[in-house]
Amino acid sequence: MGHILALDQGTTSSRGIVFDSAMRIVGLAQEEFPQHYPASGWVEHDPSDLWATAAATARAAIEKAGLHASDIAAIGITNQRETTLIWDRSTGKPIHNAIVWQDRRTADFCAKLREGGHEPMITARTGLLADPYFSATKVKWLLDHVDGARDRARKGELAFGTVDSWLIWNLTGGRAHVTDATNAARTMLYDIHKGRWSRTICDLFDIPMALLPEVRDCAAEFGMTRADLFGREIPILGVAGDQQAATIGQACFTPGMMKSTYGTGCFAVLNTGDAAVASTNKLLTTIAYQLDGKPTYALEGSIFIAGAVVQWLRDGLKVIRAAPETQGLADIADPAQDLILVPAFVGLGAPYWAPEARGAIFGMTRNSGPAEFARAALQSVGYQTRDLLEAMQADWARDGAQPSLRVDGGMAANDYAMQFLSDIIGAPVDRPAVLETTALGAAWLAGTRAGVWPDMDGFAATWAMEQQFTPAMACDTRNARYTRWKRAVNAVLSV
Repeated sequence: MGHILALDQGTTSSRGIVFDSAMRIVGLAQEEFPQHYPASGWVEHDPSDLWATAAATARAAIEKAGLHASDIAAIGITNQRETTLIWDRSTGKPIHNAIVWQDRRTADFCAKLREGGHEPMITARTGLLADPYFSATKVKWLLDHVDGARDRARKGELAFGTVDSWLIWNLTGGRAHVTDATNAARTMLYDIHKGRWSRTICDLFDIPMALLPEVRDCAAEFGMTRADLFGREIPILGVAGDQQAATIGQACFTPGMMKSTYGTGCFAVLNTGDAAVASTNKLLTTIAYQLDGKPTYALEGSIFIAGAVVQWLRDGLKVIRAAPETQGLADIADPAQDLILVPAFVGLGAPYWAPEARGAIFGMTRNSGPAEFARAALQSVGYQTRDLLEAMQADWARDGAQPSLRVDGGMAANDYAMQFLSDIIGAPVDRPAVLETTALGAAWLAGTRAGVWPDMDGFAATWAMEQQFTPAMACDTRNARYTRWKRAVNAVLSV
C-alpha cells in the first residue's frame, strides 16, 4: 500500500509513474498528444487529449508495475503551468480548447496594461509581470470571445482551471474544483502575500470570481477518484506545478538552495524561505510550495531556449543526428575558435524579457563547423544560466560562497554542458541520481500526506547525487568569456 502514483501532465505528453515505498520507479508509461496552432503565435491543446492521455498512462503505469489499485496509497499531480481551461460545471464540457502557456495572443492587451500603468500593482500582488505567459489574460480572452461565456461565468455555470484543476475535476467526476497554491500563483490572479484570489485584478480583467477554484496546500486532500477509473477510489493528496514539483523533488527546502531544470527551455528556482523577494531584475516572485498553510517563496527565472538549441542543430542545421552527439563534437572543437551563440530564436527570457530579439552567432571563421557550433550551443545554456544567477544574487544577496546548483531535465545528462555550466558560474553543479525530479516531487507530496513516505527532513536525507561538476576554469578566463557573452547579447538587443 506504500506505492504512489504520480501524474506528470506536460506540454507535449502525459506520463504516469508509480513509485514504490523506497521511492524507486517501478512503473512508467508515456503518451504524446497533438499540438494545435490555429494562428501565428497561438498554441492550443484539446482538453480531452490532456485527460485521456493522463488517465491512460496512469492505468498503464499501474499495470506495468504489476500492481492493482489497492496497492496505490495516493496520487500526486504535477502539470504544465499557466495553461488555461474553462468548462461547463454541469456537463464537464470545455467551452474552448485549452490555451497553452506558450500562447501569445494576448500580447496587445498586456501592452495596454503596461501603458495604462497597471503592471506595478499586478507585480506587487502576484509577483508576476504583465505578460501573455500567465493565465489571467487567457481567461479574459475566452470570456471575451466565446459567446455568452461571461454571463454564464457570473451565474456560476462555468469553472476555470489550470491543468491540475481540469485533471482533478475529471478524476473526481466533477466533485472537486480545486487547485494548489503553486498553480494559483502562476495565474496572475492570486495575491501571493494574502493567500487569496485578488478581487482588484479580477475586476480589472472583468473575470467573475465564481469561476475560480478553491486553493489548497500542495499536500492536502484534493478529492477521491471515481471508483470506475482504477477499480477503487484513490485519494489525490499532492499537487504542484511542474517547476515547483522539481524544486521539491530536488529537496531544495532550505533558503538559498536552487535548482535548474533543462528541458526545451530552462527554469531556475531559488528558495527564499518566508520572504517574498521583490525582484528589481525582471525575475518572478512566486510560491515554491505551501505546506500546513505556510507558503515558502522563491525567485524564478526562465530561459526560453535550452535543449531546444540542440534540437535546432539536429532539425534546423542538420549537423547532428541525435542530441548526445553534441558532447563528442564539443570535446573536439577547435580551441582557437571561440564562437558565441545567442539563441534568441523566440526572444530572450529572464532577465531581459525581450520577445522581439532574435538569435545571432559571433566569432565565426571560414573553418567554423559542426563541432564549433555544437560547443557554442551547449555553452549558450551556461551563459544564460549565469545571467539568471547574477540577477538572483542581485535581488537576494547572501553572505558566503554561492551554494551548489542542483540540475535536472534531459540536458543535465550532457557532461560537457554541465562542466561548462560549473566553470562559467564558478560553483559546483550537482546532478542527482534520480532525474525524474518533477514526478518525484509530486509523489512525495502525496506520499507524505498519506503517511507512507518520510517527512521533509527524511525525504531530504534520501536525496542522492550521481555526479558533481566543479569549476576548473580560471577566474580571469571565466569573467573574460562572460564579458564577451554580454557584449553579444547587447548586440542582439540593439538590432
